This record gives sequence, structure tokens and C-alpha cells, in this order.
Amino acid sequence: MINLKNIKQASEVLRPIIHNTPLVFSYALSEITGSNSYLKLENLQRTGSFKIRGSYNKLHRIRNNTKKVLAASAGNHAQGVALAAKLLGLNATVVMPEGTPINKIVAVKKYGAEVILHGDNFDESLKYAQLIEKKSKATLISAFNDIDVICGQGTIGLEIANSLSEVDYVLVPVGGGGLISGVSVALKEINPKIKIIGVEAKNVPSMSVSLKNKEILEPKTTKTIADGIAVIRVGDITFDIVQKYVDDVITVSEKEIEEALMILASKKRMIVEGAGAVGLSGLLKRKKRFKNKNTAVVISGGNIDINVLTKIIDRGLQKDGRIVKLEIELPDVPGALGELSTLFGELRANIVEIYHDRLSTDLPLDRAYVQVTLETRSFEHQEEVLGVLKKKNYKPQIIGKKF
Repeated sequence: MINLKNIKQASEVLRPIIHNTPLVFSYALSEITGSNSYLKLENLQRTGSFKIRGSYNKLHRIRNNTKKVLAASAGNHAQGVALAAKLLGLNATVVMPEGTPINKIVAVKKYGAEVILHGDNFDESLKYAQLIEKKSKATLISAFNDIDVICGQGTIGLEIANSLSEVDYVLVPVGGGGLISGVSVALKEINPKIKIIGVEAKNVPSMSVSLKNKEILEPKTTKTIADGIAVIRVGDITFDIVQKYVDDVITVSEKEIEEALMILASKKRMIVEGAGAVGLSGLLKRKKRFKNKNTAVVISGGNIDINVLTKIIDRGLQKDGRIVKLEIELPDVPGALGELSTLFGELRANIVEIYHDRLSTDLPLDRAYVQVTLETRSFEHQEEVLGVLKKKNYKPQIIGKKF
């Protein structure tokens, strides 16, 4: 079992390599949650996540005993190992799931590592990496189930304690358990009264199911936007630490993760990945529990695929009444589309995108079809637009769910 001394030693190793990332107070989140909300911004860390901490600490420890290292990762651990290997003059190979976002693959290659795509998820990639390890002289670096890796991640706990001595709760994303293991050991040994709350995706509840049954189990899982913590089997080392030091592990739904991502983007102007936002999801879900408490949330990473981020923002705008998509039939006569566009302008509804179809066989010969996306101020503004359109006999239909 690791202790505070081990983590402080890791901190000395990492001091010249990593950023001591900010712990920032958020007035907006404090108002929303009722707690004194702080964010530990590991999305601003080198490689865009906390993983460089554990990876570098491990590789630094074994640098004189190996020249080749191997890892399996859904993205962030891969980048951490790749950069650490580059800094220490080692060769790195990383096995990643075939569906890994292209931005993470490109980043790993940029750091000089070889990338092998194999499997549908982290666990399948790990099994393939273990096969490679048996046939090569490379040293496999665990993403979470390793003492040196855990100690590296635990340096986040030291930084939180140094920045906020009166912290009451710390919420930490949970996948395999490496991050929360290190953070919990550091903070609990500094102050046993600090409550450590793990948060994991409801679609991959590996740690909470294992804790409930008091043994490591592999629950049935489904796809999650929090791909960075989509680990089917937690580590035996991390499981023991979590049982001893962590006060609770809660799960959050995909919608709750999306909500947290949208809040971070709109309120804090932060780009955060799904796994990085689950801690905030937990705070939002159980905010009564944290009322008036000093609460620190670890934002563990920011490596989100831009296409996913765009989709989340669009959904968030629809939910807030800022975007609406309509289907409208028009007379197929010259000037009809222009009249409709002018009407939108008069109503102060900005056209984001428009599609005009005169040739569809589903339409009468004298009719045309328009699909338009409008930027609006609110749901009330949308109702105003719809009301005017109906009065002018346009018969608009809203596309998709109206929140």
C-alpha cells in the first residue's frame, strides 16, 4: 500500500515536468450548486490530462532497466506514456481501441509513439497489449493498477491541499481507479476528515458494482461519452485503496455528463472531455449533499473530439431555447423563399442553416419544402416565431425533441 511519503517523492520527480494546474473558484457553479465550488483544472495539464503524472513517474523509475515501453489506452494514458517516453529517451508503442477519436491518435503519434489500433474498448486493447508484451522485450505500463502510476496521480491531491487547506469534499472521476486512489491517499493522510467522492459513468459502473459486492466484478456495460473512464475491470491495487480511503462512489447518466460539459463550455468557457466532466456531474446530481461546503472537483482531462463537442453544444443550445429546427412547406413560386427569409429577419430569428427542396416526389408540383435552423433568444421567442408563421399559413413543424 502506498503512503503520503511515496506521493511526495513522486512530486519531486514531477516538479520540473508537469504544470501545477490551477484550482479555481467558480462563482457560477457555486450559485448553481449551493457549495463553494472549486475546479482542479487538469485539462490544462501537459497532454491535456492528468495522465502524464503517473506515466512519467513510472517511466522515470524504470528508465535504466528498459528501452521499450508498451501501453493500452483509450487516449489519455497513451499520450502520457508517449510524452514521458520521449522525455526520457525511451521507445513507446501504444494499443488503442479502433474507435478512438482521431485527435487522440494524432497526438500520440506526434509524441513519437507507435500506435496499434485493436479492439472495441480499453479492455480488449489491454489484452492485445499483454500478448505483445509476451513476444517482445517491452515493459507494459498499466494505466491505473501500478504503485508508481498511482503515486504520480496522487500529486494532484497534494496540490489541492496546498491550495485549499479547508477543503471538505473532493470529487474525482473513476475508471480503473488510479486517479482516485492516489488523490484519496494523499488527502486522507493529510486530513482524514476530508471526504473523497468517486464519480463514474452509469453505463460503466465497474467500481461501484465491485464495492457493493465487496469483490472485483465485470458488470455489463454500454457505450459512454466518458470513454476515458470506460474500464470494465478495475485494478486489484486500486480496489483495495478505494475500499480503505474513499467515502462513496456515485454514478451519473449520459445526460448528466452532457449537462456538465455544456455548463463548463457555456459558463466557464472550458473544453473538457466526457471523463473529465463526470466529477462536476456528481456535484450537480447530489448538490444538496455539498451545500455550503468547500468542494473541489477534479476536471481530469480536456481531450474531447471536436465533432462530439459540437454535437453537445448544439443539443445544449436546443435545450436552452437558443436553437430550433423547423420544417415548412412553401408555394413553389418565385420570391417565396425570400419572403420567408425576410419574415425571419423581421422576427429577429437568425438563420443558421437552410435547405430548400423543390424536386421531392413527396410534394405536390406547386409546393416546395424548406428545412431551416434558427438561432433564437428563448423558448418564448420561438413561440412568437411559430405563432406568426401559423398566422401566415406556413404550418411549421418542429424537428426533433422540443425541450
